[in-house]
Amino acid sequence: MSAAELSKPIVIHGRGIVPGVAEAEALVTRETISGWGGVNPMKGEIIETRHELVGQSFAGKVLLFRGAKGSSGWSAIFHFARLAGTAPAAMLFVDMTAKAALGAVVTHAPTVTDFEMDPFSVIETGDRVRVDGGKGIVEVWKQ
Repeated sequence: MSAAELSKPIVIHGRGIVPGVAEAEALVTRETISGWGGVNPMKGEIIETRHELVGQSFAGKVLLFRGAKGSSGWSAIFHFARLAGTAPAAMLFVDMTAKAALGAVVTHAPTVTDFEMDPFSVIETGDRVRVDGGKGIVEVWKQ
């Protein structure tokens, strides 16, 4: 592969939920995330003991996850994360629910869902990802 081919991103199209543009390192889980009791908003950290990302921080990262689980407190927890400066830079999720959408809105993080292809087949933790929530475009640079 040429240097130009290596620098070309993989592009995934979806439906934008929250407009804006952010670029950051990806943090990926195929699991749902429990907001109330599963996240420490002051640290931007997953604390749900049985979650595969327990102890890891999503602060400033592009968070790719299945969707939200738990109570309606999910949006409040992610709102607190935004206020604390520990929210994800952007959010990508595949299971659209009111909890996940509202959480994305109160977080103010560019968000995309309803992808044309499975984002889990392309994006891995550590990849560089640019999210354009207004256009519903996700660009991925493999690491």
